[in-house]
Amino acid sequence: MSLPPTLAKVLIGNPWFASVPAAEREALCAVSEPLRLAAGAMLFRQGDRVPAKGGAFFALLEGRIKLSTLRADGREAILGMLEPGNWFGEISLLDDSPRAHDTTALVNCSLLAVPRAAFAARMRSAPFAQSVAALVAGRVRSLYDLMEDATLRSSRARVARRLLTLARGDATRAAEPRTSVVVPQEALAMMLGVSRQTLSKELQGLVHAGAIALGYRRIEIRSREILDTLAADDGRSPRRQAGAGRRRP
Repeated sequence: MSLPPTLAKVLIGNPWFASVPAAEREALCAVSEPLRLAAGAMLFRQGDRVPAKGGAFFALLEGRIKLSTLRADGREAILGMLEPGNWFGEISLLDDSPRAHDTTALVNCSLLAVPRAAFAARMRSAPFAQSVAALVAGRVRSLYDLMEDATLRSSRARVARRLLTLARGDATRAAEPRTSVVVPQEALAMMLGVSRQTLSKELQGLVHAGAIALGYRRIEIRSREILDTLAADDGRSPRRQAGAGRRRP
C-alpha cells in the first residue's frame, strides 16, 4: 500500500526504518495492510502463536502501544512503550516461537500489518535481512542495559536512566531527546519494577537536584547534564569508586 506523505514521514522519522535501504522500505510498505486498534484492545497476548494469515510484523503509525507481561497474581511489568514509527513483532517470526509479551493499545491506534508469508519473502532479500538483524541487535543491547541497571545501579540511577531513554522515545531511540516525558508515575514504576513509594522518593531526589520538574502525567527535564551525572551512578560506595582503578599488590 502507498502511504499519505504525513504517515510516510512518521515512518522515516524512526532511526531504524530510516537506515533500511529505500528499495526495501518501499517493498515492505507495498506488502503491508492497514490495521486499526481501539484503545484498550490487545493486538496479541503472551503465548499466542503467529497466525498463518493476518498481521505478523507491525508498524505503529498513530497512537501508543504498551508492551507488558502479567503474573498470575495480577502484577504487571511494563517492558516498553511504542510510539509512532516503531516496527515490532519480528522475534516470533524469526524463531517461530509464541509471542513473548502482551501488546495493548493505550489509545486508538493506526498500524501497518505485514503478513507472515510476506515477511518471509522479504527476508530472502539480503539487505532487508541485514536490516532486521540490526533491529534485533538493538533490542538485545537494550535488554543488556536493563539487566545492568537492575543488578548494578542504584534506584536513583535507574530512574534517571529510564527518563533519559523515554526522552528519546523508549524503543525509538531518537537522536534528539525531548525536554519532557509523558508518562504516569504508576506506569514508570511498573517499567522499573519498583514500588510507587520508592519511585516517588527517587523522583523527589531528582527534583531537589534540579534535574526534573513534576507535572500531571508528565516529567519535565530541567537539566540533562544533571540527569546524565545521576544516571552514571553505579551504586557503589565512594570508597570502592575511589579504588576501582587500583590493582592489588
